[in-house]
Amino acid sequence: MGEVRTIMIRENITAPNDRRAEETRSMLTKKGVLFINVMSSPGSGKTTLLTALINRMKDRIRIAEMDVDITSTLDAQRVADATGVRAMQIHNGGLCHIDADMTSRALQEFSTDDLDLLILENIGNLVCPAEFDTGAHRNVMLLSIPEGDDKPLKYPLMFSVSDIVLITKTDTAAYFNFDMDAARQRILQLNPDAVILSVCAKTGEGLDALEALLMKEIERVKNAAGING
Repeated sequence: MGEVRTIMIRENITAPNDRRAEETRSMLTKKGVLFINVMSSPGSGKTTLLTALINRMKDRIRIAEMDVDITSTLDAQRVADATGVRAMQIHNGGLCHIDADMTSRALQEFSTDDLDLLILENIGNLVCPAEFDTGAHRNVMLLSIPEGDDKPLKYPLMFSVSDIVLITKTDTAAYFNFDMDAARQRILQLNPDAVILSVCAKTGEGLDALEALLMKEIERVKNAAGING
């Protein structure tokens, strides 16, 4: 009979990633920079919404954006062209996510000394990105009306780790069978502390509330850093 070895693993497999993430979060907190990680499935409207949001906020605060894709620079270029803010494209080598080490290495090439808000537009995927702490202060995820209200049932981890859930493309509600109350209930069952906002980049619905929320988060980080204003 063959010999079977048993190996005791006393450390969570994600522990090294979590340590690197905490280092990044601490570094950015000391600088007074709010770092948000924006996640969603492909086509939910991340780039369009972020472009609209940045254009609303860029005259009040200093913003930069990092965009993750398997290849191409399309999204980062779209943000840079439409907003004029500094943008970086991160190619993740064909992976379905970005982790804390990748984020840290990208930040070594992307100065954060003159920022108030750093946005990471994660790769379009509802599974892998939820599993990795990037070092962000807040996880933000988008659920678009066309995707359906059952997504929290199918991808519970994503909704569980997201601090802010944006229900997007509300201008399409008349064309899809999306139960807003059911979606909110399912999200809150997974994550009672989640902030849920209905937003639309096209009509501007909910963007005032989202901007106010982010400004409050920026103030919180600056207060932690001992920075006034």
